[in-house]
Amino acid sequence: MTIDASALQAVLLTIVTASTPLLLAALGELVTERAGVLNLGVEGMMVMGAVAGFAVALTTGNPYLGVVAAALAGAALAAPFGFLTLNLVANQVATGLALTLLGLGLSGLIGEAFVGQPGVRLAKLHIPGLSDLPFVGPLLFGQDLLVYLSIALAVAVWRFLFASRAGLVLRAVGDNHASAHALGYSVVRVRWAAVLFGGALAGLGGGYLSLAYTPQWIENMTAGRGWIALALVVFSSWRPGRLVIGAYLFGAVTILGFFVQGLGVGVPAQLLSALPYLVTVVALVAISRRRGRGDAAPACLGKSFVPDR
Repeated sequence: MTIDASALQAVLLTIVTASTPLLLAALGELVTERAGVLNLGVEGMMVMGAVAGFAVALTTGNPYLGVVAAALAGAALAAPFGFLTLNLVANQVATGLALTLLGLGLSGLIGEAFVGQPGVRLAKLHIPGLSDLPFVGPLLFGQDLLVYLSIALAVAVWRFLFASRAGLVLRAVGDNHASAHALGYSVVRVRWAAVLFGGALAGLGGGYLSLAYTPQWIENMTAGRGWIALALVVFSSWRPGRLVIGAYLFGAVTILGFFVQGLGVGVPAQLLSALPYLVTVVALVAISRRRGRGDAAPACLGKSFVPDR
C-alpha cells in the first residue's frame, strides 16, 4: 500500500488541527497545576469556549472576535471555581467536576439556537513565497493564527516558569505554599492568576474546535478532549516542552485512527474511536511506574491554603 505526497500532507495538516486544542487547554492546566491548583473542569471550560466563540463569530462575522470571546468564556467559567476553592476553600476535585457538568449543561442551553448553522472559519495565513512551497509550505507557513499562537504560548510558558522571577514564585507556591506565604507572597493571588489563565487557554482550545477544526456548533463537541488535556499534563511531567510532544502525539493517534478506518482496514470503528483514550490510560500507567524524582507533581497540588489570621 502506497500513500502519495498529497495524502500524507493532508494527514499531517489534520494532525496539526487535532493537536492544537489539546495543546492550548493542556498548557493552561499545566500553569494552573504548577501553582498547586487541580482544576478538573477543563472539559467544561473548553465547551463553553467553543459555544461562545462560535456564537460571537457567527453573529459578528468576525472569527477573531470569536477567539477573544472563547478565551473570555473560559476565564469566566474558571472564576467561580477560583472563588469556591481559593476563597471559600472548597474541595478542588469536587468543584472541578461540578464545573465540567455546569459547562456541559450551560453550553447546551446557550448553543441550542446555533445547532446546524454554518460557522465562520478561522482563515489560514498566507505568506507569499513560503506558503506556496511544495509540501512543507502549507504545513509550516499556511496554518491559522491559533496554531502559531499555541506554539508561541508553549515557549512563553516555558520561559515564564523556568527563566523568570514570577515563574519561580508560582512554582514555589505550588511546591510549598506555606513557605511562599512566609516569604511574603500572596498565595491566593498567584493561584487566582493561574486559574484564570488556565480557564482562558481552555476556552481558546474549545474555540479552536468550533472556529477551525469543525466550524460549527454541536452539543458536547469537545468529546472528552478536556480529560485528555488533563492527562497530557501528567504525561508531560508538568514540563511545557514535553507537553508539545505529547499533544501532537495524541493528536496523531486520534487522526490515524480515522485514516486507518478510511483505508478500509478491518478494525472495528468503536476500537478506533476509543484508541486515544486507551493510549492515555496506557501512557499514564507507564509514567506512574517510571516516575523519577524530577518528574514529581507539585507538592501542594490539590491542597487548600488558608492564610494565617
